[in-house]
Amino acid sequence: MRSFTYLSAPDVETAVRAIATEPNAKFLGGGTNLVDLMREDIEQPDVVLDITRLPLTGIDELPGGGLRIGALVRNSGLAAHPLVRTRYPVLAQAVLNGASAQLRNMATVGGNLLQRTRCLYFYDGAAACNKREPGSGCAAIGGFARNAGVLGVSDHCIATHPSDMAVALAALDAEVEVESTRGTRRLPLTEFHRLPGSTPQVETALAADELITAIELPALPIAAHSRYRKVRDRASYAFALVSVAAALETEDGVVTGVRLALGGVSAKPWRAREAERILLGAPATEESFRRAAAAELAPAVGHRDNIFKIELAQRTMVATLRQLLTDGSAA
Repeated sequence: MRSFTYLSAPDVETAVRAIATEPNAKFLGGGTNLVDLMREDIEQPDVVLDITRLPLTGIDELPGGGLRIGALVRNSGLAAHPLVRTRYPVLAQAVLNGASAQLRNMATVGGNLLQRTRCLYFYDGAAACNKREPGSGCAAIGGFARNAGVLGVSDHCIATHPSDMAVALAALDAEVEVESTRGTRRLPLTEFHRLPGSTPQVETALAADELITAIELPALPIAAHSRYRKVRDRASYAFALVSVAAALETEDGVVTGVRLALGGVSAKPWRAREAERILLGAPATEESFRRAAAAELAPAVGHRDNIFKIELAQRTMVATLRQLLTDGSAA
């Protein structure tokens, strides 16, 4: 790890002002991913700005029933919060399916969104990786690609985003609040992360001088009828091969509301808009679930070792929707 300057920010205004004057600076919250990347010389900031003292640790109810979640809320605190558990169970389940208890106690909500891919070639300094070194190539294409993406991939990168929490947030229509010296803006979580295209090193819509300050969840009655399912190689401390965040409402055997997002299949949490379109107003049956899942995965592109993900994603979508239907929570 090379040397850097360590600074501490007492308030948001100071933090965004400092980052605006330091073109190669990084914010330090929980540090669970940043410190690892610095140790590997993948991240090489000149300045590390400690923001752990900022007043961004609250979970507050919004008028109308939504929630505002501060960017420095610890993942463990988010999963344990009674309003999250009752109104947005899919979010609590997703967080508890991520990492270990020790990491959840350190990791922050804002940091979770900004964590970088766990692609093994990204971490291997001897391998070609367009995320780490633009223009060098993508060793995963033609290499070992079992954990790689199948949706939204490009000839420049097939890495996946590792977050479980972000998948649930995508399904819940969450918004990300960010602040800079230019002011505050909000953007949908589904637009926060970027697909690789020809610039896989640009992973989010966040400007270099912007700080995530909060996540806002809308009042969403359907979210009370939600589940998160994660398929992985082992039960603990493993990233998703495929995951599904789903919410479902039915009336008289017909789907009247649905939210679906996938993890482990793309460089961003993948909102399954096509599957939602097909399901809305359709019979709440296994046949409808299969048809919607197949349509969502129709554009998928596999690479030798990960072709199985295409069918696995469909099966996991169907299984999650079936669970919501059969356990009565979708009624």
